[in-house]
Amino acid sequence: MIANKTMEAELLKERPEEWRALAKESITRAEELAKHLNISVEEIKEVAGVYPMRISRYYLSLIENENDAIWKQCVPDARELKDDVGVADPLFEEKDSPVEGLTHRYPDRVLLLVSNDCANYCRFCTRKRRIGKPFRKITREQIAECISYIREHSEIRDVLVSGGDPLMLEDSEIEHILKELRSIEHVEIIRIGTRVPCTLPQRITPELCAMLRRYHPLYINVHFNHPKELTPQSKRALELLANAGIPLGNQSVLLRGVNDNPEVMMDLNRKLLKMRVKPYYIYQCDLVRGTEHFRTKVENGIKIIESLRGFTSGLAVPQFVIDAPCGGGKIPISPNYIVKRTKKGIIMRNYENKVFSYPEPEMET
Repeated sequence: MIANKTMEAELLKERPEEWRALAKESITRAEELAKHLNISVEEIKEVAGVYPMRISRYYLSLIENENDAIWKQCVPDARELKDDVGVADPLFEEKDSPVEGLTHRYPDRVLLLVSNDCANYCRFCTRKRRIGKPFRKITREQIAECISYIREHSEIRDVLVSGGDPLMLEDSEIEHILKELRSIEHVEIIRIGTRVPCTLPQRITPELCAMLRRYHPLYINVHFNHPKELTPQSKRALELLANAGIPLGNQSVLLRGVNDNPEVMMDLNRKLLKMRVKPYYIYQCDLVRGTEHFRTKVENGIKIIESLRGFTSGLAVPQFVIDAPCGGGKIPISPNYIVKRTKKGIIMRNYENKVFSYPEPEMET
């Protein structure tokens, strides 16, 4: 339980112009975290020595009980060091990297990493190997090499700007990257992946949004995993982005003990839609070293999709995907609604398990 309720009340005030100060005030030391939570300082130090810790005071203020959904996502856990299943780079991002900081796996799109910094270092992060590590800091020269690669490959029409979190950069740095990408004729779409509307919503300022709207078509994928993360502050941040004409999608990660049940996901996705965010993906947790205690059975994700389909708006039903190990890419995993195939057509079930037949057209001879 958070010890300092005064801190919680203070952080829930509107302070959008102070995001830099709030970021600097983030908790990175076990002794500081112990002032607010009942933790083992030695355990936190041991884990954070391998996988760095950073928790924004805003996100910390959302913790209500020990080991709740917020706690699990941000507080280091000794199990991170006991994982003998996961690997450092399960998606082969670095193997598929023709230039440091850029992954080119799909034919017409690339992943561009522009930061290794985040407002929070999520304990389940796919890039635990690099986030928060000073020696992995991404330089402007490195970004320039990546942009040169994009410029030289005309098949690239879609660029996903990620990190770390791109929105932890200053507005001027973000604009420099966007301006360079927009100068490339064959780049049609720019996407940004960010978690700051969830973990440091004060970062989303009117000034940032005014700048972003100059670089349409621009899409932003945010990352919320639990309804408790949808606060008045995050709602304000999402509204600023949506009002700038930016389509918003949400990417959740299926996490054991956090959101691996239908009721939580139903609540999360319905509330996201009210905030003009389309639920986009639910990811099966990647095989990242240090995250085995977060992984669930794939069947859990399938059951969640079945609990949404038909029981709520189709807008609230994301795709459940597994990002295949060894660079196989995203593979959609769906419930099987086809009961049987016959020569005349298919037998299928609906969300209520009622059975229907659909005749296939006769083929021309």
